[in-house]
Amino acid sequence: MLEAASVNAWYGDVHILRDVSLEVAAGEIVAVVGANAAGKSTLLLSLSGILRSLGGRMTGAVAFDGRSVAGLPVNEIVTRGLVHVMEGRRLFPYMTVAENLELGAYNPSARAHYRESLEEVLEMLPILHDRRHQTAGSLSGGEQQMCAIGRALVARPKMLMLDEPTIGLAPLYVERIFEIVRTINGRGTTILLVEQNVRHSLTVAHRGYVLENGRIVLSGAGNDLLADERLRTAYLGL
Repeated sequence: MLEAASVNAWYGDVHILRDVSLEVAAGEIVAVVGANAAGKSTLLLSLSGILRSLGGRMTGAVAFDGRSVAGLPVNEIVTRGLVHVMEGRRLFPYMTVAENLELGAYNPSARAHYRESLEEVLEMLPILHDRRHQTAGSLSGGEQQMCAIGRALVARPKMLMLDEPTIGLAPLYVERIFEIVRTINGRGTTILLVEQNVRHSLTVAHRGYVLENGRIVLSGAGNDLLADERLRTAYLGL
C-alpha cells in the first residue's frame, strides 16, 4: 500500500533522513521505533507531504496505493486516503470536540460520508460522545489523543500514520491507545505507527523498522525485533 524508496530529508543544511526505504502492506500495522532525534517524526512528515510546509525538503520516491504522492499537496494526499496524526495532537482547543471531529471531513469524499463516519467514531470512542460539547482544550491528554485519532478517522483513511500517540500519557491511557490501534486495524485500516514505546509498539505491530541517526538499521517481524539482542540492549535496557 505504501512504498518509500531512498527518502532523504533536510531542514536547511541539516540532513535528517538518509536513504530510508520501507514498505507497508495493506492491512498491516508497521511500527517505526528508535531513540529521540532518530528522524521518526521527519519520516512521517516526509511521507504525508507536511515537511515542505515546515520549511524542510526531501528527495526520493513515495508511492501510495500504486501511485506516486511525492510532491503532491497535503490535501490531495489526504483525499487519496493517507492521513497523518501528528505528534502533539494539534487540536483546536477553543472549538468543541464535535467541531474538531467535523474538520476531519474537509475533503469532499469524506464529507459525503460524514454522518456515517461520525457514528462509527463515537461508537468506537464513546468518551468523545460524552465530551462532544466540551472544548477540546478542556479534555485530559488521553482524551485529546482520542479526539485527534477520531478526527483522522472521519477523513476515512485507507492508511493512518500515528506519530507518538502515547507520549506524555498516563499508563492507563497508554494501554487504551494501543487497544484503539488494534481495533482500527481490525476494522480494515492500515497503520504506520511511530513510537518511543518500543515494547508496546512492536508487540502490537506485524512488522517493524528501527531508525537510528536517520537510517534504517534493523527490520523484521515485531516479535523477532523484540527478541533481537541489539535492540534489547539499545532501546529496552535489557
